[in-house]
Amino acid sequence: MPFQLPPTGFGDDDEPCDSTCLGAAHAGRDDPPPAPERGRLCSAMRYRPIGRTSISVSEIGFGCWTMGGPNWSSESGASIGWADVNQDDIRAGIKAGLDAGVNHWDNADIYGNGRAERSLAEMFRTLGVNRDLQVIATKVGHLRGSAIHAFDPRHIRNQCEQSLRNLRTDRIDIYYFHHGSYVGPGWDRAGNLIPNYDYLPEAAATMHSLVKEAKVRAVGQSAYSVEDFQRAVPVLKPDVLQTKANLRYDDFIRAGSPMQALMAEHGCTFVAFGPLDQGILLDKFDPDHPPAFVQGDYRNNRKDFVPEVLREVRAKLGQVKARFGATGANAVDVLSSVASRWVLAHDHVCSAIPGFRNERQARCNLTAAADPPMNPADVNWLRGLFRT
Repeated sequence: MPFQLPPTGFGDDDEPCDSTCLGAAHAGRDDPPPAPERGRLCSAMRYRPIGRTSISVSEIGFGCWTMGGPNWSSESGASIGWADVNQDDIRAGIKAGLDAGVNHWDNADIYGNGRAERSLAEMFRTLGVNRDLQVIATKVGHLRGSAIHAFDPRHIRNQCEQSLRNLRTDRIDIYYFHHGSYVGPGWDRAGNLIPNYDYLPEAAATMHSLVKEAKVRAVGQSAYSVEDFQRAVPVLKPDVLQTKANLRYDDFIRAGSPMQALMAEHGCTFVAFGPLDQGILLDKFDPDHPPAFVQGDYRNNRKDFVPEVLREVRAKLGQVKARFGATGANAVDVLSSVASRWVLAHDHVCSAIPGFRNERQARCNLTAAADPPMNPADVNWLRGLFRT
């Protein structure tokens, strides 16, 4: 299947915060927030289970897409990566996360075509991380290589083995199918090439074989439409689902939605990528001077970084800052905490996974861990604000 970048990207796609303060958002408290010591994270990380498994992940996980740096589709030429990253900055960001209790790291074979997986493994090695205490997720499905389709069973196995080598580990804690497009060119039993071969049954069987072989601990499905989830989940029987969810886009987590019903029926939990909407929900982009991104940066493909959209969002974020900001609090930290805690307040959501490029951004992503869970009144107020 030709690579097609879905409208919302393909995972953990936030342009992270640009801030140094932590623990700023203070909604629901009457007392002023304590000032964190310099150089320390003010955090009380909470953990939630992956489906019905014994695996628990930190409410704030770290997406690793940015760690792959610039990348382009080999088939369409479209940008599918990010601006390049400094390895020392990434190491400092990972250490900040570890110090705050992050144990959930979301990767994929397509992120830098393996670069992000190799980088995470090297950072864990140099930081002396105990692998057994970390939950490493990765994905297969967008990097087709020489296979006719990325969900060909042999290709799934090849990519699993390569990811294990890249990550320097003997098992993948959560292995996702990266999209829900299981139909594409393939060969029927007679050896005839057909355009609409359905790989889902074979792909699901292959995934569960990898579980039996102890190469995979939990099964995940990432997709970009309710219809794809509804088709895949009954066959694949995943433990966890992943797609985009944030204040601007809550279709998959809204109470009463088809996705909520699907998760309740099948015992799945939900990992939300894009909780900060690539920085749009942090009010960090000037509507009068919209950002320009380097070649190879996925955000060049998005149509939301334009004055009219940024101006509309900024007006709403002004009301958010007025409601949730504390005296002297850093506004970006306030918005980061509010955005992630809002996503986490929904049923079945187990983790939000903003991305990061350095320690400053990692610390800002962790503000949600330093603040209490969001109350229903604030959840409803925010939904009303962003749905108008």
